[in-house]
Amino acid sequence: MSSVLCPDASLSLKLVLPEADSDLARALWTGWLEQQVVLIVPKLWGYEVTSVLRNHVYRNLLSPELADDAFAKMHQLTVQMLDPVGLHQRAWELARHFNRPAAYDAHYLALAEMADCPFWTADKRLFNVVRNELEWVHWLGNYSPATS
Repeated sequence: MSSVLCPDASLSLKLVLPEADSDLARALWTGWLEQQVVLIVPKLWGYEVTSVLRNHVYRNLLSPELADDAFAKMHQLTVQMLDPVGLHQRAWELARHFNRPAAYDAHYLALAEMADCPFWTADKRLFNVVRNELEWVHWLGNYSPATS
């Protein structure tokens, strides 16, 4: 396994939200921690996870108390938030190349590409769009704790 990985917000949030494949996300993340993998994310990760949690409270999908706990846990995760020179330009190019409606996901792709490391996502639509060209992109739904 690589010593550096880039997980996106969709995968990270499954650590604290009761969603499909949350058990897989926790198993995968635990394995990364046990193997002392360095987890890198673009700085927008912090904004994304905060926004999603707040949105869950607003839509009454999560109580304010549970959201406070989830927020604290997310921001205590050991991830390195990076903003390398050229990240936004490369994200723009990738978003354009894959015809993405927004460039948020492309920032994760660009960071993983720049760091020459695997990228992990829980976003199946994103995975399906890029998987034929970007072999270093992995979808959580394909992870099997017994074989990985």
